[in-house]
Amino acid sequence: MTKRDLVMRIAKETGVVQEDVHVVLQKTLDYITEALTNGDHIEFRDFGVFEVCTRKARIGRNPNRPENVVQIPERKVVKFKPGKKMKAVVLGGVQQPQAPAPQMPQM
Repeated sequence: MTKRDLVMRIAKETGVVQEDVHVVLQKTLDYITEALTNGDHIEFRDFGVFEVCTRKARIGRNPNRPENVVQIPERKVVKFKPGKKMKAVVLGGVQQPQAPAPQMPQM
């Protein structure tokens, strides 16, 4: 699923204009990226946690030429740990209940 697919699906189910959904989704992703850049972790209850971890420096080898040793430097990586409900749905094949579409306020 791409971001575009997600925008279209949310817009269809909620009745919100695709452009507005795209703006909200993009801002959400921007704020998640900003928080991870600042070293914070992002936690969505029952969905999962994103956090930045540091991988230690290590020695790597080319499988085709094992005599060639390569130093791999320390680096930061983003890790995701799925929440309990997500694990149950994805790994256990449990059907996730569909929440009713939110009602838009009348103007």
